[in-house]
Amino acid sequence: MPREFTDEDDQLLAELGVEVEAKKAETRTPKEERIIAGFEEIQRFVEEHGHVPQHGEDRDVFERLYATRLDRIRAVEECRSLVKELDHQGLLEPQMAEELPRIEDLDDDALLAELGVEAETADITKLQHVRSNVEKRAAEEIANREPCEDFETFKPLFDQVKNDLDQGTRASRVIRKEAGFLKTDIKEGEFFILGGQTLYIAEVGERIKAPNGEMDARLRVVYSNRTESNILLRSLQRAIYKDDTSRRISEPTAGPLFADQSDEDDLESGTVYVLRSKSDHPIVAENREVLHKIGVTGGAVEKRIANAEKEATYLLAGVDVVATYKLFNINRTKLEKLIHRVFEPARLDIEIKDRFGNPVVPQEWFLVPLHVVDEAVDRVKDGTITTFAYEPDSASLKRK
Repeated sequence: MPREFTDEDDQLLAELGVEVEAKKAETRTPKEERIIAGFEEIQRFVEEHGHVPQHGEDRDVFERLYATRLDRIRAVEECRSLVKELDHQGLLEPQMAEELPRIEDLDDDALLAELGVEAETADITKLQHVRSNVEKRAAEEIANREPCEDFETFKPLFDQVKNDLDQGTRASRVIRKEAGFLKTDIKEGEFFILGGQTLYIAEVGERIKAPNGEMDARLRVVYSNRTESNILLRSLQRAIYKDDTSRRISEPTAGPLFADQSDEDDLESGTVYVLRSKSDHPIVAENREVLHKIGVTGGAVEKRIANAEKEATYLLAGVDVVATYKLFNINRTKLEKLIHRVFEPARLDIEIKDRFGNPVVPQEWFLVPLHVVDEAVDRVKDGTITTFAYEPDSASLKRK
């Protein structure tokens, strides 16, 4: 433990020409500590982004908050003096500022609110971010929904979308915010999921000029709960962007569901595979050229079939992979069910014993020529698969 200096030590140091200076601990009020902490947050923003925080609807909410806070600090002499020695970035230099309330007109709570700092907190360094007027207006617009008087006109559209999602011919894709989500990504006739509800862009009005100079438009948005709103396009964009669960519902024909190559924004979901059995079972041997197992996997097909000889679902025999199709932007489970439903009339009815002697009826084997499977894949691509069914007599797909 270090020894404390005594008066004799101080006297000795003085005789040696060493000045002894007692440093007084600097104390600050909780309000001053919070203002300094708020200023240091602005400094960190500048260090990370390379520019002073700016106002504007196109700016991040935190950047707008920091811009407002910096305006207040610049305008209030008490605050300027408090952080002046910390300002190594020149942030306090005079700027064109909006008209601000005078410091003498603000009590402590109001001053802290203007600085974006909560006055009463258990932890004096905890900040409370205040919503801007723009954000409040956006929230009000989203909440301002009215009953949709002609909802019966739109109900078949919502029913069809739900059916398409169940069938696997549409997919609900996460909004890829890191890639940027623009106003131009919202078009008439599109479906989104926001706050757990499906919404339909029924109309996009004439383009109007927003106060910040950018173009905007008034939308008619119909929701699955029989309400509608006339929200601004930009407000809907922000709401979708801020909802971590928001999703875009694809068109039935959108994106390469099966392809050798994918677009940059496509999300690979797995592989559709078609297998042919090497089993010597009499029924299998007799129909080997048209008997196929059709499935979907998210992993490697080779890994999936590695133990085929030991699994009843593979007829306890090795298999040959006769076709594969890459799968993008679609639900694997739903697509597999859809394909199996189409080929249901040709499902193989066979019972075999598993390696423990238990009877098993494999479910994924179909008496279907390979070229018909190819056609079914094409029907999935063009979105018409739900209108077709397999006809065993003609060994072909027939429109329902």
